[in-house]
Amino acid sequence: MLGNFWFNVEYGINHVLDINAYDHVLFLIVLTVPYVFKDWRRVLLLVSIFTLGHTLSLVLAAYNVVRVNAQIIEFLIPITILVVALFNVFTAGKGAQKEKVGVLFLSTLFFGLIHGLGFAREFQMFLGDSDNKLVLLLEFALGIELAQVIIVFIVLFLGYIVQTIFRFSKRDWIMVISAIVVGLVIPMILNSDFLS
Repeated sequence: MLGNFWFNVEYGINHVLDINAYDHVLFLIVLTVPYVFKDWRRVLLLVSIFTLGHTLSLVLAAYNVVRVNAQIIEFLIPITILVVALFNVFTAGKGAQKEKVGVLFLSTLFFGLIHGLGFAREFQMFLGDSDNKLVLLLEFALGIELAQVIIVFIVLFLGYIVQTIFRFSKRDWIMVISAIVVGLVIPMILNSDFLS
């Protein structure tokens, strides 16, 4: 039983940290980069809302409530990353992330739903005809959350080093990282099957 638990948690961790599917990591980077360690509660809440959206779409897919066109979802995933990265670029240094929770949290939930749908087909194969779908989903979600917390910590830590030791301004840090991510996701969008 414990072996299964760890297997499912590890599957969630590997889903996020998969080097061949780094879209999840890119989204977390642009979500986290505007913040510093003292904002950890807000960042953790954002990440948890993303996990909630991701898990909700997997629940809907696991119980065959939704069926989606994989090409559209694969196209939308890099779009969601691009939107957050551009939001960062245009609001860097303006404190927009301190605004009322609403817009950022709702968009993060929506993006979580999209990212979850992108993984739904593979996850359904993982579930097979299991009787414990909900338990598997929760264990998998725990793995996702753990991996996301690791990435968030790394981004906050790098931000701290760059801003204190190398004296980068917070605005420049946000701009540079977000611009790099924009550069990485544009080819993902242009090469998607949806556009070909």
